[in-house]
Amino acid sequence: MIICPVRPQRIRSDEGGYMALQVSLTAFDGPLDLLLHLIEKNKVNIFDIPIVEITEQYLAYVKQMETEDLGTMSEFMVMASELISIKCKMLLPPETDEEGEEIDPRAELVAQLLEYKTYKYMSYELRDRMDEAEKSLYKPDTTPKEVRSFRPEIDLDELVSDITLAKLHEIFDSVLRRQTDKIDPVRSQFGTIKKEEVRLADKLVWVADTAKKRKRMSFRNLLAGQRSRIHVIVTFLAMLELMKYGIVEVTQEETAGDITIEYVPGADISAVNLENDFGETESE
Repeated sequence: MIICPVRPQRIRSDEGGYMALQVSLTAFDGPLDLLLHLIEKNKVNIFDIPIVEITEQYLAYVKQMETEDLGTMSEFMVMASELISIKCKMLLPPETDEEGEEIDPRAELVAQLLEYKTYKYMSYELRDRMDEAEKSLYKPDTTPKEVRSFRPEIDLDELVSDITLAKLHEIFDSVLRRQTDKIDPVRSQFGTIKKEEVRLADKLVWVADTAKKRKRMSFRNLLAGQRSRIHVIVTFLAMLELMKYGIVEVTQEETAGDITIEYVPGADISAVNLENDFGETESE
């Protein structure tokens, strides 16, 4: 923490001579704290810092500083050089970025000040909470076990002495209303989603056996007997696999017409390794 004293002022003593009066300024935790103080003191917009005025005041404060810590003093000097650099850039023609917008030389400094200000006021909040916590004392529960476990006896006759049939009906209606209010009007309309598993290997065997028995059949009729969409999809995949292995052949007389499935004589589905070639197809 740096204390910034002003230059000593001379005042007249009772003996007629002069004595030095040392006046200390506010303590600052680094150059950003000093800059933030100057911005708040001058009541300027942090996003539109008058860099010339703030730089002059900053340099005046730095000249008044008295410290033997060269590391701390160097931090203030680095910020002073940065302010002077920004001041020089403000005097030059503005630079533009790739999108053609002007680059504000103060943008990086403003970002640093905003971040510092955030953490600074967070530290104030934590300090206040710590001060409040110091005023609280924790006392363990020393209530005897017998006292904690005590429950007063309830006289049921006295409890229901003023209960009437109308009051019971009112209580019952209020309970029903609370239960109704808890029901989500949208989610309550949802049905139950069940997971349905269909193994491609099983469907391959079924389609091949069906084609072998019928010799010739309609693909449309084959799909019509499936009980769900996932069964239709897996049946179609099974037919494609059987075509690939040469177990069935398909023909179509016209575009968008029905597909005819014919079993290839002598084909044997046992030649297909169903366990290793095909996994499970599951509905989601």
